[in-house]
Amino acid sequence: MSTTRSEAHTPSCPVIHGSPFDADGPRVPLYAPEFAADPHRAYGEMRRQGRSLIPVALAPDVPATLVIDYTIALRILNDPEHFPADPRTWQKNIPADCPILPMLEWRPMATRSAGADAVRYRQATTTALNEVDLYSLHAIVEKIALSLINSFCEDGSADLIRQYAFPLVFEICNVLLGCPPEIGQRMAAGMAAIVEGVDAENGNRMISEAMLELVTLKRNEPGSDVTSSLLRHPAELDDVEMIHQVASNYGAGIEFQQNLIVNTLLLILTDDRFGGSVLGGSLSTREALDDVLFNDPPLANYLLTYPRQPILIDGVWLPAHQPVVVSISACNNDPAVRSDSHAGNRSHLAWGIGQRSCPAQSLAYLVAQDAIDQLLDALPEIRLAEQPAASAWRPGPVHRSLTSLPVTFPPSIPLHVS
Repeated sequence: MSTTRSEAHTPSCPVIHGSPFDADGPRVPLYAPEFAADPHRAYGEMRRQGRSLIPVALAPDVPATLVIDYTIALRILNDPEHFPADPRTWQKNIPADCPILPMLEWRPMATRSAGADAVRYRQATTTALNEVDLYSLHAIVEKIALSLINSFCEDGSADLIRQYAFPLVFEICNVLLGCPPEIGQRMAAGMAAIVEGVDAENGNRMISEAMLELVTLKRNEPGSDVTSSLLRHPAELDDVEMIHQVASNYGAGIEFQQNLIVNTLLLILTDDRFGGSVLGGSLSTREALDDVLFNDPPLANYLLTYPRQPILIDGVWLPAHQPVVVSISACNNDPAVRSDSHAGNRSHLAWGIGQRSCPAQSLAYLVAQDAIDQLLDALPEIRLAEQPAASAWRPGPVHRSLTSLPVTFPPSIPLHVS
């Protein structure tokens, strides 16, 4: 996995530039619990090195380069010709049991492909998502949210992940994709295993089996859902391609959406800038969401590319076919571009950019905002039961995700659900 000095520069280069893969000292282990407990401290330490490209490890013996400079991130993400997202050459040397492999390996979908294939997959997914009726989705979120709130509102306490955010986004994904709950449960369990790198190989298998069942079901019984729309698209996706398009929507719809809702609720319940303002109505939930997308994005280190050839960036030679990871969180907080106020500012990288931008932004904003507003309207005196400990953050190089979010509130009678 390490890069030799001859790969890091060419003999004709008059100056020897050290690749991050040749840097002295240990790599920053992004998979470690210590990193998950306080990533912003780690980003600060990286920045004090005076470098924009940092040697990190995504898993034991899996080196990568982390981009923490906003401007350089834009340069890389806007140059898919030199920085494609296809990892196939890289993964040839990765052991099959590597915990991060299922998260990063090649799949026939836009975020893991390049060129015409990436365009084809993206067009199919974008078209299918654009067919979702946002007005109907609003009604679906409201109904599911109120039903979940009624299940715990008389108790005076709840874990907002286990009892609210996860079941809400899980059910919404099932509705949008036309997926029976029993298939969706297996999909969700597999995705959690992949994101956390725990039994990830088995998680990969669970996802493939569950999604094949769903695709087969929809080929035989199409409906008004995203899966059926993908099957109808002129791209004529085969079963393998369909499995990965649907799995991608599930992964973002559950992991990303849950973490966005929960991280925003944590902000509202703990930060005086937002708590009083949001609950009092002078600051919108949308502004709280954007603050989280700047500071604690649900996918913190996820935009990956693999240079086609050795390339010089900011005085550093990046070796070919080795992962270059844009730290969305670190780049969003780059002092060179960051301002203290985020109100109305959506220049963060949480949705990606260009060909790497998320096609489900409108859906994600709607679901998160409605879920938060319904909860705060129903339980306006909700309070955090305890400050999350450092160990409350799930370890993993990719996500920013709590294990639980316990809250208390005055017990109330169930609300009417139409």
